[in-house]
Amino acid sequence: MTDSIEKGAAKKGGKRQRLVAAAASVLHERGVERTTIADIARAADVPVGNVYYYFKTKDELVEAALDRHAEYLDALTARLDELADPRERLKSLVADWVGARQVAARYGCPTGTLAVELDKRDEGGLDLAAGLVIRRLLDWVERQYREMGADEPDGRALALVGAYQGMSLLSSALRDPEIMTREGARLVREIDALA
Repeated sequence: MTDSIEKGAAKKGGKRQRLVAAAASVLHERGVERTTIADIARAADVPVGNVYYYFKTKDELVEAALDRHAEYLDALTARLDELADPRERLKSLVADWVGARQVAARYGCPTGTLAVELDKRDEGGLDLAAGLVIRRLLDWVERQYREMGADEPDGRALALVGAYQGMSLLSSALRDPEIMTREGARLVREIDALA
C-alpha cells in the first residue's frame, strides 16, 4: 500500500474519489489526530467547504480511508491469487511489502499504524474497522498456508503478518528501509523451507 499510489489517485477522478485517496495518504503520513479536514481537502485539491458534501466528519473520512486500504488489499490478493502456487503467492506478498520499503521506513504500515492510533481513542469503533482490514490479510495468508498443507496455518499467518508489522515498525522507527529488505529475504527463506 504505497503512498505514491494514493497521491496519484488524489490528482485524478471525482471529488469524492480524490478526497478518499487524499485521506488515505494524509492520514498515513500525519496520523489521525494531526490531520485536519482542511489538510485532506488541500491534498485532494478540493475546496474545504465541498468536503462536507461528501463527508460530515473527519471520522467518516477515516472510515473511507480504511475502506480504501481494504480495497487495495483485495486488489493485491486478487492479483496474487492469479498465481497457481500458494508458496509463490506468499513470496509475492512479501515482495510487495519490500517494494514499499521507502514508504514503510518513513510512515510504517498504513493500516497497522492507523489501527494502533485508533485503538487509543475513546470513541468510535474505527479501531475495530482497522482490525477487520488486518483480519482480511490474516485470513488470506492462512488460506495460502492451508493450501500448502502447512501445519498450524493460523499460527503461521499470525507470524507472517506479525513479522510484516514488526519490520514496518522497526523500519520506520529507525528510518532504515533495508530492515524491510533483510527481513523480507528471511521471510522468503522461511516460506521456501516449508515442506
